[in-house]
Amino acid sequence: MKYKRKILITGGAGFIGSHVVRLFVNKYPEYLIFNLDNLTYAGNLENLQDVESADNYRFEKGDINDLSLVSELFHQMQFDGVIHLAAESHVDRSIHNPMAFIHTNILGTVNLMNAAREIWNDDLSKRFYHVSTDEVYGSLDETGFFTEETPYDPQSPYSASKASSDHFVRAYINTYGFPALITNCSNNYGPNQFPEKLIPLFIHNIKHNKPLPVYGDGNYTRDWLYVEDHALAIDTVFHHGKTGETYNIGGNNEWKNIDLVRLLCQIMDKETGMPENTANKLITFVKDRPGHDKRYAIDASKIKNELGWQPSLHFEQGLLLTVRWYLNNHEWLQRVTSGEYQQYYDKQYRGRFES
Repeated sequence: MKYKRKILITGGAGFIGSHVVRLFVNKYPEYLIFNLDNLTYAGNLENLQDVESADNYRFEKGDINDLSLVSELFHQMQFDGVIHLAAESHVDRSIHNPMAFIHTNILGTVNLMNAAREIWNDDLSKRFYHVSTDEVYGSLDETGFFTEETPYDPQSPYSASKASSDHFVRAYINTYGFPALITNCSNNYGPNQFPEKLIPLFIHNIKHNKPLPVYGDGNYTRDWLYVEDHALAIDTVFHHGKTGETYNIGGNNEWKNIDLVRLLCQIMDKETGMPENTANKLITFVKDRPGHDKRYAIDASKIKNELGWQPSLHFEQGLLLTVRWYLNNHEWLQRVTSGEYQQYYDKQYRGRFES
């Protein structure tokens, strides 16, 4: 079959990536969707069981730091679009092992752009979409919002690595006329998220009557974006965003951590049939982590006004859907927390690219 477009999605077996892959595979049967993922601890092919046999889907296990593999992929597949999601993304892990974040988030991004330039010859009809985070902007006080013009002020090794990769993308745009754009998104939540992140971790802990560790006084504030809304925003920006531009993607849902946790406890009590305030008793305040940003809040008016995207779900709706998904997929959560999900790769991976 001759495909209208061939799109490489990096990190497509991860949390956000799997939702983007699923959306594109189902919505665009005329596109070939190629998923490159190294299947580290957070990459899980079980996330894509429902599309793995689709005619317009391909998967390859590989590291974006492997320049020879990345270059070979571009030359053989002749991608005309890239949605770059592959990244190390957990702040706590970056504090303990910053080099992994430097290698993947910075060097891996540059490898992908170099491979794209080899075959694109600066063709402006191509598109390299770099997905980034609002954490590059640093921390806000009690008022104000991050805009696309907010100066960068990263405070953790993770956010510093993402800020650096953003700068390299812009440098390639300015220096080579490279056809790229960037989005910076707020905290994602929803189905299939690896349970080191706050919401799935706390759902798991409540189910097993374990403490809910809240950093500091719990008054750190984040903007929360339902992952399927983010996937739709990525679809919108990929097809309609302007080359060279940056778009902030937010959920218009600011919540203090402690308020979020208490709401989650209420939902879990109700959904599991536990007495009121049962889960709330598990909240435990713990020593704050180094470099903890006080508040993130995104002004997403640009993407709304210029591209027509805005989030579809209120946080309470999205959180209820998320809780129900994890409760209905307890076997998935058990396999992920135990590491058993990685065996799925060994059984299912067929090396389609190699064949």
